[in-house]
Amino acid sequence: MPAFEQAISSVANPRVKGWAKLSERKYRQQSGRFKLEGVHLVKEALEAGWPLEAVVFDEGFGLPEELLPHAERGGSGVGQAAETAWIPVSPDIIAKCSETETPQPVFAVALKRSVGRDELFGGGSGKDAGALGAVRSRGPVVVLDGVQDPGNVGTIVRCAAASGAAAVVLGKGTADLYNAKTLRATMGALFRVPAIEADLSELLPEAKRQGAVLYGTSLQAELSCYEIDLTGGDVWLLFGNEGAGLSAHAQALIDRPIIIPMTGYAESLNVAMAATVLLFEAQRQRMV
Repeated sequence: MPAFEQAISSVANPRVKGWAKLSERKYRQQSGRFKLEGVHLVKEALEAGWPLEAVVFDEGFGLPEELLPHAERGGSGVGQAAETAWIPVSPDIIAKCSETETPQPVFAVALKRSVGRDELFGGGSGKDAGALGAVRSRGPVVVLDGVQDPGNVGTIVRCAAASGAAAVVLGKGTADLYNAKTLRATMGALFRVPAIEADLSELLPEAKRQGAVLYGTSLQAELSCYEIDLTGGDVWLLFGNEGAGLSAHAQALIDRPIIIPMTGYAESLNVAMAATVLLFEAQRQRMV
């Protein structure tokens, strides 16, 4: 049986005030927590074993049936759900904590996860066949340098997860990964690929010292993305701002500028579209 906590009805409750403040980026950074709204995102997090501090639901609607199996396992002390509080609340609390015009009847408070160095610099340099196979099967690291639109960031994270990317790095000026719009655009893929916010002025030089090869798209490049080997564990794909492209610092560190050939006519591709093309080309090469 699900083990629910006692219902909370007052919007003045300290826990409720803390949940509502998670709409603010500064508070998310300070607390190391973020909020997931809606059945789909909460279900995806639970299925991925993501650490959730609490699942909060409208006591009038009850816990959505899609989440009941997880609550029942939690009540039995099984799995990650056992460490999650399941809390019924009043509709006023749901409305106070929601960031959408039509509040979802459930949200979760999730904990941020750290990304280890092995997930960024895990290509390795082993000589045996097993080690070489592991390097070849490892997807690229995706780097976002000032990608401002939450929809683009979420879409790229989703494509990175779908294509087997090793990790996603979000540099300064990039939309907040834990913004409600970004989270919705990921469709839960955030829980399937390591993601980290980092200072690219420090991380990219370190990556090069670790043997990473940095690729960036350029309309002036002579090398096509279909002419290069994207299978190694040392591949880092850089994507810049929607209007200005890569920052001068990142551009200066690029090892191989590449172009996505277009047989028709378009001035350029949207950054999320360009990322999708390169990520799935990298996947295709690894599958050969």
